[in-house]
Amino acid sequence: MTEIVPVISATGLYTPPDSISNEELVESFNAYVARFNADHAAEIAAGTVNELQPSSAEFIEKASGIKARHVISKAPILDPAIMAPRWAERPNEEISVLAEIGVAAARDALARAGRDAADVDAVLCAASNMQRPYPAMAIEIQAALGIEGFAFDMNVACSSATFGIQTAADYVRAGHARSVLVVSPEICSGHLNWRDRDSHFIFGDVATAVLVEAVEMAPPRHWEIVGTRLKTVFSNNIRNNFGFLNRATPETAGAADKLFVQEGRKVFKEVVPMVAAMIAEEADRLGLQGALRRLWLHQANQGMNRLIAQRVLGHEANDDESPTVLDTYGNTSSAGSIIAFHLHSEDLAPGDTGVICSFGAGYSAGTVFVRKVA
Repeated sequence: MTEIVPVISATGLYTPPDSISNEELVESFNAYVARFNADHAAEIAAGTVNELQPSSAEFIEKASGIKARHVISKAPILDPAIMAPRWAERPNEEISVLAEIGVAAARDALARAGRDAADVDAVLCAASNMQRPYPAMAIEIQAALGIEGFAFDMNVACSSATFGIQTAADYVRAGHARSVLVVSPEICSGHLNWRDRDSHFIFGDVATAVLVEAVEMAPPRHWEIVGTRLKTVFSNNIRNNFGFLNRATPETAGAADKLFVQEGRKVFKEVVPMVAAMIAEEADRLGLQGALRRLWLHQANQGMNRLIAQRVLGHEANDDESPTVLDTYGNTSSAGSIIAFHLHSEDLAPGDTGVICSFGAGYSAGTVFVRKVA
């Protein structure tokens, strides 16, 4: 029996039109800080409430490398009285916000591959910020695109897209599907505490799509999936406790742990060596050690990416070897490495190899090694 080879036929991207610069974000945050400190002046003086500290654009860029981020709902996020995304709740008969941006990215991928939705067998919605538990977002995206077959959601936090690509590739290899859309709509602004000085600048909103297909039906220009590797290690250092089993009560309403929280220094110290070793070991197993032309890394932190790339390549990577989109997109969770691949892969020559790598809460980490064809 001839082995079915899975490839990446195309990728798609949806970028929200609105963007928030660090300067805009800091102006809003500092207005909130001034209002909070004024409203709690007596408690601060008595030592029962901690005085909040203002931020600066320079602090944000130094801490993360981020200069701006795209968002779905800009005005409410910048309103010091709200500082969270807001949009009207849609009726059940109308497509949801998350599915809508997922469909936009999927259509972009289909168009780039010259593929009709009728040719797709499955949809995986692989993302860290799902709008609801059911019906599955993937099935809603499937219905909006007019795809037969099956669909389901999967959540592995920031590694969801790479886990989704391996899952899709396995379906293709096994003959369960010939064409699979891995869609990652990420409205990260909804789980972010915009009033936390240490994290309010991290995330942005976006949607990506990856079309994984059997090589026999792929367009001439595609990427062979040379190999994949996944890894998870339990950690509490990145956590979000929101869920339907712990809905807000008067006592827990506004609790910080129902939004994104992390121990940033611990994450840096523990994730960097784990991911660097994972990439190097798998590259060696695949015979690609020293042959990786480009690293499309998870866009979480500029310092983390710099150190991981250095450990993998053996020298400090330049922008060509390890491109970044973090500066303009912010951290977009599972979509980050796919955005980097989508925007920075066309210039590679046939035969060039690279690795798409994501890592995040869990801990979770995923690698997809690819080789350009035609």
